[in-house]
Amino acid sequence: MAFTGKYEVASQENYDEFMKVLKFPADIIEKGRNAKVVTEVTQNGNEFTWSQIYPGGKTMKNTFVIDQESEMETMDGKKFKAIVKMAGSKIVCDFPNYHHTSEISEGNLVETSTCGGVAYKRISKKLA
Repeated sequence: MAFTGKYEVASQENYDEFMKVLKFPADIIEKGRNAKVVTEVTQNGNEFTWSQIYPGGKTMKNTFVIDQESEMETMDGKKFKAIVKMAGSKIVCDFPNYHHTSEISEGNLVETSTCGGVAYKRISKKLA
């Protein structure tokens, strides 16, 4: 159960550049830049529930089974179907506009999203 836990954003790299590549408006980029997003992960074997809780109460929740097609939701609420895979100890998923990986490193949740040559990295520290 390596991923199970509750994590809060501790640092980000290339946030602004990544959000601009995805064509988010400046006010949304500004609002999210220092947001303390909390990610809750529940893992039961190959089944995951992955929730991101944003300040103000907005929650994005994805439930998926490794190697099975699942309905997912993007940061901006768009629904899509994807097959989430494991690559070694990383969870890998192709969202409509970007490639996303998640892994646990030194007890932290490390998420990397890549689009248009820009890699956005978010490191979240475990809370529980």
